[in-house]
Amino acid sequence: MNRRTLLKGGAAFLGVSALGSSPYQALAEMSNFRTGQEFLTPLPIPPILESSQAGNDGRIFSFSADAGTRAFIPGYTTPTLGYSGSYLGPTIRVRNGDQVGFDISNNLDQRTSVHWHGLHVPAEWDGGPHQEIEAGGVWQPRFTIKQPAATLWYHPHAFGLTGEHAYQGLAGLFYIEDDVSDGLGIPRTYGLDDIPIVLQDRRFYEDGRFAYVHSRMDVIHGVIGNYLLVNGALWPNHQVPRGLVRLRLVNGSNSSIYRIYFSDERFFHQIATDGGFQERPVRLDSIFLTAGERSEILVDFGQDEVDANIVLLVDQLAGNSFEAMQFIVTSVQANHTRVPERLVDIDWLTETSAVKTRRFTMETMSGGMGMMRRGRQLTINGRNMDMGHVNEQVKLGDTEIWEIVNRSTMMMRLPHSMHLHDVQFQILDRNGRKPHPAERGRKDTVHLDGGDSVRIIARFEDYTGIYMYHCHLLEHEDNGMMGQFEVVA
Repeated sequence: MNRRTLLKGGAAFLGVSALGSSPYQALAEMSNFRTGQEFLTPLPIPPILESSQAGNDGRIFSFSADAGTRAFIPGYTTPTLGYSGSYLGPTIRVRNGDQVGFDISNNLDQRTSVHWHGLHVPAEWDGGPHQEIEAGGVWQPRFTIKQPAATLWYHPHAFGLTGEHAYQGLAGLFYIEDDVSDGLGIPRTYGLDDIPIVLQDRRFYEDGRFAYVHSRMDVIHGVIGNYLLVNGALWPNHQVPRGLVRLRLVNGSNSSIYRIYFSDERFFHQIATDGGFQERPVRLDSIFLTAGERSEILVDFGQDEVDANIVLLVDQLAGNSFEAMQFIVTSVQANHTRVPERLVDIDWLTETSAVKTRRFTMETMSGGMGMMRRGRQLTINGRNMDMGHVNEQVKLGDTEIWEIVNRSTMMMRLPHSMHLHDVQFQILDRNGRKPHPAERGRKDTVHLDGGDSVRIIARFEDYTGIYMYHCHLLEHEDNGMMGQFEVVA
């Protein structure tokens, strides 16, 4: 079964069961709610976080984890979390080779962390569950950027709290630029023709609070929402020039898988995956992103009439279809009108260079509430996450193949994903076949339908220490579907 089939049929097993009668159903019937006119809100563009200089530490960025409120729906106030604000956080923009530091204050009343999703970084500064920031504490990581241009992001990763904290709004974008990206002839004016698009589905209680609960259904299926936020706004609009526009798509949802396309079914070109540019643009009419995945695409508005309205549509695995946002074409001529024929050269890893193959089985086991309370339903290789146990040891400098299998014993054959910290991998094959061109490139997160087997290849370079691998459906991660690998000299 492919991802398109799942999206069409997902409601059969998730849409009703996950969003049926429940305490958060009071606002469910407002899923098509409008304020009287559609797409009234300008798309929020996260501000660029400014840095200071601090001697040998290079560029220093300061921000905090804060509690706040936000009115997503008129007439309702929602308690939220955000980085240096009420919801989401500023965009961090650095260059390959930069020496950077962060002063991060935890102003919450509970522990949290800041994980640099997709970043090649020393283990001690990874921001996973080993680097939690206690309430009122400050974390000060320092490291050098050592990877090519890419769209990454940052989010919390405290043990057992990742899903809840991310759902309340703790997330932000992390851009890396380099000399190659400067010279590609693609849009790069932040917020104008180079536009961040963070997609997050949410559901609400009748008083406006986020409905994040810890039911068995939400653990197994993930928390699936019936509203879709784009950069923290419902049904926003954005004005675009006539010509090429670059969209940096981020699936920042806890568990939802999306098919993303346009209301007129226009084609576009994907130019980057999780870890950076592809060798050549890939022509598509829709794109699939699992939770945690990113994609950069070029959309040509050059043939559209002035004031034309094009809607970005998002189909959700659980059966909801969203009119996510509206693009309004202006009379301004874009700086770029041609899609490059070639982007970058990628150092493709070969199977013959791999010194070891490992197998990881992701399993959703059937069982009752008693098994769920013992945390045994969501496992990798039959184990739950144990902070005191290192599951795998990898030698520094080695290249390895990891075969990842989604084996669910429940009749619903749930999807999973696999995210590796620190490394960008390449997909060798999916169910014995070459990956789709949209998956060819540097990746740190890969989707697996029920029954899928995916082989990836990665080289473990530069740093030793303990890192995570886990399902990026955050409710799965928080409930045991995570392990640790240690890179040793």
